[in-house]
Amino acid sequence: MRFAGPKGFGKMAIRLVSIAAPPHKATQSIALLSERGYISPSATIFHSGCKYGKHLFLGDRVLIFKAKDGGSVTIGDRVTVLRDAIIETGQGGTITIGDDAYVHPRCQLNAYVTGITIGSGVLVAANCAFYPHEHGIAPDRDIRSQPLHSPGPIVVGDNAWLGTGVIVLGGVRIGEGAVIGAGAVVTKDVPANAVAAGVPAKIVKNRSEISTRVAPEKPQPGAG
Repeated sequence: MRFAGPKGFGKMAIRLVSIAAPPHKATQSIALLSERGYISPSATIFHSGCKYGKHLFLGDRVLIFKAKDGGSVTIGDRVTVLRDAIIETGQGGTITIGDDAYVHPRCQLNAYVTGITIGSGVLVAANCAFYPHEHGIAPDRDIRSQPLHSPGPIVVGDNAWLGTGVIVLGGVRIGEGAVIGAGAVVTKDVPANAVAAGVPAKIVKNRSEISTRVAPEKPQPGAG
């Protein structure tokens, strides 16, 4: 693993390691063996402005792509991106993913016009999508010919958790430690430590309201 890397001999080294590697999440332990991390042989980095930290894990068929005029992609230490996720920048958009973030399968981070920032320790469940941009919809032109625009960047604070299938739109800031329920569409800011759910997402409670008491153990048959 000390020779691992995304190109040339480094990629060959990864292929040799992968022959005996376990599948899916079980491969993550390999990324900790070298600061170079583990990039699956089937992952694709087609991005000249991609920088990543130590012990990165990119799973099978992950794609990091730079479209025309795409900005940088910066990925921190010990980040995990699982299979079939897409990280894409274009038209000046940028993406930053903080240390220890965890991105589950089939997520899409598409940053055009402006940026997406995922904080440290953020958990992103499967099938989430981040779109800070949108098409113009003026009636006098085909939608596909209208320029992209954005209400602002997407920012997800440290240690937030996004459930399965969450969609986050432009101009939204999700606070530190916030929780977004599965299937929610986030169109407005979510405060730190809030729990939001629904379409569009609304605040349903604060994490401080959730009981942390542990239920007593049930007595075992014949005990006592």
